[in-house]
Amino acid sequence: MSETQRICIYCGSSNNVEEHFKKAAYELGHMLAEGGYGLVYGGGSVGLMNEVAQGALDAGGEVIGVIPQKLLDLEVGRTDLTELHVVQGMHARKLKMAELAYSFIALPGGYGTLEELFEVTTWTQLHYHKKPIGILNIGGYYDHLIAFLDHANKQGFIRDLHRPLIQCSADADDLLNKLANYSIPELDQWISNP
Repeated sequence: MSETQRICIYCGSSNNVEEHFKKAAYELGHMLAEGGYGLVYGGGSVGLMNEVAQGALDAGGEVIGVIPQKLLDLEVGRTDLTELHVVQGMHARKLKMAELAYSFIALPGGYGTLEELFEVTTWTQLHYHKKPIGILNIGGYYDHLIAFLDHANKQGFIRDLHRPLIQCSADADDLLNKLANYSIPELDQWISNP
């Protein structure tokens, strides 16, 4: 399967979350596999990471995990995946995940998920790659973050051209459609007019 058919999912690793988040993650993994998409994720066996992977596996999908050796040593990695890449550190993990995927979706998560989301968005903005990014806003989890991004745009810190770099939806089908149809702005559109 080529990278054009793979979606990288960023999401939380906590098991101490409400069941509706776990259910939505499982359903997304299942839906991606049924739709012919491969899944790239953090390789974990905990939290929403485990759920999205299990959903895809249960539907017969390709599931590629990327996990640092440190986390694998803590026994939080899955070894029943299509592929498991063990890397040396978080920077290598994020780079490998980005290399393997065509687009990115953030599910609910904490610091790590937010950091991954914003780093990959910056990479797209600066054309280190031209891959679309989305937020699946399950149960309104990201309402405040979306409002903040709009605020940062109004204050001039995120250009009008770049505000749509992060596509948002509460519906997985709608989000996939948005990602498939979004055109990344060309670099010279804003470099020449900062």
